[in-house]
Amino acid sequence: MYDGTHGREGPLPADGVAPVWHGIPTAVARRFHQICAARTAEVVGKFGLTPLQSGVMVHLARISGDGIEQNVLADRVNVDRNTASLVVEHLVKMGIVARQVNGADRRVRLLSLTAKGKKLHARLRPALSAVNDGILSPITRGERKLLMDLLIRVIEENLRHPEGARGQRKRSGRVLPTD
Repeated sequence: MYDGTHGREGPLPADGVAPVWHGIPTAVARRFHQICAARTAEVVGKFGLTPLQSGVMVHLARISGDGIEQNVLADRVNVDRNTASLVVEHLVKMGIVARQVNGADRRVRLLSLTAKGKKLHARLRPALSAVNDGILSPITRGERKLLMDLLIRVIEENLRHPEGARGQRKRSGRVLPTD
């Protein structure tokens, strides 16, 4: 269990005691998400977007070829199909995303960025990069990589085992059974 010491040398609050939430992973994750969401919303709002809309744009900018199916996009940006439909519809109305019929299956619509969407993404990309750099500025580049690696490992393991991790991982990589 995490002891709340942060493993850092920086100052603690005036009373010398770390807040209780510092020792609760879900509380730390919630607070980190709040910071990320607020700072992202502030930046993308200047472009007339929500964080989810900008996330869809970032994902579509990485797609090559004719586009991506809306259901696949929903899975990749971690939203349900209804939410994806609403976000895509709004981006289509804004002229940022194009929907075209899939030649192989006329029931399927492929999504891609329009020229306007590509231009907007090009302007948005440096701003989002600056937000991410700013959020992680209290830690070194090496610590940033470690943080990302650890978060990805925790997320992927919990996605594989939604009921909770099946064992505790030792540094050697071996999985030890839990009690």
